[in-house]
Amino acid sequence: MRILKLSLLAAGAILYAGCQKSDVSASNTTTTPVDAGCVQQKSVQDGDVIAGQYIVGYKAGAQTARTRALGHASVNTQVLVAHKIDAAALKASFDGETGGFVAKLSASQAEELRSDPAVSVVEPDRIVALGTCFTVVAPTLVTWNINKVGYGSGIGKTAWIVDSGIDFDHPDLTVDLTRSKSFLSGVTSVDDENGHGTHVAGIIGAKNNDFGVLGVASGATLVALRVLDKDGSGTLSSIIQALAYVSQNGHAGDVVNLSVGEDQVSEVLDQQVQAVAAKGIYVTIAAGNDSKAADLYSPGRANGANIYTVSAVDSLDNFASFSNFGNDAVDYAEPGVRILSTYKDGLYARMSGTSMAAPHLAGLLLINGGVVHSSLTAKNDPDGNPDRIGQK
Repeated sequence: MRILKLSLLAAGAILYAGCQKSDVSASNTTTTPVDAGCVQQKSVQDGDVIAGQYIVGYKAGAQTARTRALGHASVNTQVLVAHKIDAAALKASFDGETGGFVAKLSASQAEELRSDPAVSVVEPDRIVALGTCFTVVAPTLVTWNINKVGYGSGIGKTAWIVDSGIDFDHPDLTVDLTRSKSFLSGVTSVDDENGHGTHVAGIIGAKNNDFGVLGVASGATLVALRVLDKDGSGTLSSIIQALAYVSQNGHAGDVVNLSVGEDQVSEVLDQQVQAVAAKGIYVTIAAGNDSKAADLYSPGRANGANIYTVSAVDSLDNFASFSNFGNDAVDYAEPGVRILSTYKDGLYARMSGTSMAAPHLAGLLLINGGVVHSSLTAKNDPDGNPDRIGQK
């Protein structure tokens, strides 16, 4: 599954009543749009192999006992040394039932590790890269998309956002800095320098107050797991490490949103999604913006209990032309066209993509305790089997 791309769409939002949110516009929240209608395709670097860097995933439970006794870094070092590989090759570790590590290896060393009976997969690490296409606009009341799917209180509930970070100073968001973490090499701050992660976070949990926008699960606690830099670039291994962190620190009933993903199939990424879901944590995944079958990409193709891949529709329930499709992978459709939400630097922006659709379902799972209702279906679904539109 390719990363979900940001879209610059400038039309005004429809206003709805029935909540505390008021139509208050800050003077610093408007700008002249650069383009009136793009859904940007993947960055040219997205999916590129990182030369000599590999992700090694263990079979479920294979290293659990040894890891508890020695710590995952020590176990991973032992595995390398056992195969006559310098311990300095180890670059990062991730824990859990299906843990593993990231290492600098030659092709022959990677092949040697594939022979280890505890190893399930060895695959190249890759670049993950967003585009940059958005419109900064004035905030509004309850937007059409939130009105369509429904909303409720998310106070006391947790959403883990694997993305570009979150603007932790944004007045419309509740960010838990204690549990937030950066998985970017050499970067400790989780503050969003790109805007994509903050936009996703607002769709889930923007506060029910007297300004800005409203989230589906208003006031939810948002944990930023930063895997993308200011340019929207990161690595596959950073996403895997973030998911392993959720497995170790999340709780049943939490939700983790993945509006990021791979340009192709990744067994280790799918494996980590399934490990998180096995903990009773809901996982929402953007289907992708390639107008192709969602089961061609990871983690959109991952299936199982508590795993939800989400396609996109517009305000008239039409299937978005850019959205990936296929009922073998896609579980629900949600609004993903011209979505207004929070943005970096305390602003609000409008974006399009299945990146925006997935967090709507994340919010619903939080407020409904894992139950999703539906009285609507997507029109003109290209697979001929209309996706259900998730609602409260």
